[in-house]
Amino acid sequence: MSSLHSQLTYTPVELTFGTSGLRGLVTDMRDLECYINTRGFINFLRAEQQLEPGAVIYYAGDLRTSTPRITASVLAAIVDAGFAPAYCGLIPTPAVAYYALQHDAPCIMITGSHIPADRNGIKFYKRGGEILKNDEQAIKTAVAVIRQEIYNHSAEDSIFNTEGALKNPPKLPDPNTDATETYISRYRLAFSSTALAGKKVVLYQHSAVGRDIFVTIFKNLGAEVIPVGRSDVFVPIDTENVTDKDKAYFKQLANEHPGVFAIISTDGDSDRPFVIDENGIFHRGDELGAIVAEWLGTDFAAYPISSSDAVDQFLTTLGTPYEHTKIGSPYVIAAMRDAKAEHAVGWEVNGGFLLGNAIPTANGTLEALPTRDAALPIIAALVASSEAGASVSKLFSALPSRFTNAGLIDNFPITSSQKIVAAYSQDTPQVRQKLATYFTAANGFGAIKEINALDGIRIYFDNGDIVHVRPSGNAPQLRAYSVADSQERADEIIRLCLAEPDGILRRIEQELV
Repeated sequence: MSSLHSQLTYTPVELTFGTSGLRGLVTDMRDLECYINTRGFINFLRAEQQLEPGAVIYYAGDLRTSTPRITASVLAAIVDAGFAPAYCGLIPTPAVAYYALQHDAPCIMITGSHIPADRNGIKFYKRGGEILKNDEQAIKTAVAVIRQEIYNHSAEDSIFNTEGALKNPPKLPDPNTDATETYISRYRLAFSSTALAGKKVVLYQHSAVGRDIFVTIFKNLGAEVIPVGRSDVFVPIDTENVTDKDKAYFKQLANEHPGVFAIISTDGDSDRPFVIDENGIFHRGDELGAIVAEWLGTDFAAYPISSSDAVDQFLTTLGTPYEHTKIGSPYVIAAMRDAKAEHAVGWEVNGGFLLGNAIPTANGTLEALPTRDAALPIIAALVASSEAGASVSKLFSALPSRFTNAGLIDNFPITSSQKIVAAYSQDTPQVRQKLATYFTAANGFGAIKEINALDGIRIYFDNGDIVHVRPSGNAPQLRAYSVADSQERADEIIRLCLAEPDGILRRIEQELV
């Protein structure tokens, strides 16, 4: 009999790990591929964590139109592997992660986070939290074994048809709401019910999976919550690529709601926060993390090298030890664990905040949640402002006066990005001289004084400008980050880098390819 693989009517595209989880085009995330990866992950759990058949595996998803189908393939894989699936519904990634952590169980989140709707992803959590970078190879090996087994099954007897779809996909059960309630209770028990009393908070809901949960969380804190912008179409809003259109909308919301204390939102799976002040100004996640760290009274912080140096200056003033990491939550988690601090925290430039240990609050305790969370940093920033009797804008004005921006080029081939990093990651006179032909004095750049290649290429100029160029870990995109002494200059740097078709990054690409 013919094997399933020999009868497939398409060429399978294997999913790969990005900065955090598997990502791919929806057209490539066929039932077959999602099932294979889930079965491989479960075999990894059996080998590495001695997870016994029959154990519970929690799973949940976001609001993308492709999520229910992918979730059904994940469900089928859990059942066929001999484990007990527990569906938590359409909830934030940190909500299912926190619930699984509380029950010492693994979980799986079906989400593409902030990326466009033509893509999706699967994020794996083992017992104890996120998989880390040193887990990925073992998972890949387990996936490869499962792949060969399933590919070699006869096409006639396979549970998949020749288009890679399940012949009889399982129906998703009604969700267990305990995970949702547990996540909401996390903040209700740690913060006062009057923490934000009298504060008007506008919640931009769009297609964020936590859009209704966040209404409840902030009402529990005493805030007047005004939901706006709910969308049935997925909105790929990204805290690291806040567009001019986004900024204009935030300004519009501030004008439409006089007396607003803050405007808040999250990305698609509600693990990246948006904190927008009363003037409609968005505050970037790396600086938000510093504000939260101060309010929590932490004794160690880990965050990516792509963060503004204002964060370094601020933490130095506080006397808080910190460590720069590569970009991605697994690296931040590893740094928090290695620090062995009593109250270790971490965050990313996207604003997702990670709590390495339980931290007491005035009203209770915040239990550890070592994965990106959007609720805690938003709450902490607003509560810190309220306690200080200050506006949100004034809270952020306490940070050193450095300014940032970030953006990306879509449809930038991964191979081109890799060539750029390979060509310019060495800090040599020759590399500095070559880069200076792109980052010119005519465009306002000073002399290059340092190149840091911890993750991508971070270029420091003697006039205080910083440019950081890094390929996305999840998509064919090239990201650029800027730091400067004025917002106008930070914005200009990003414009110079990302301009199409002949900006700095495109010109570098054209010369290398």
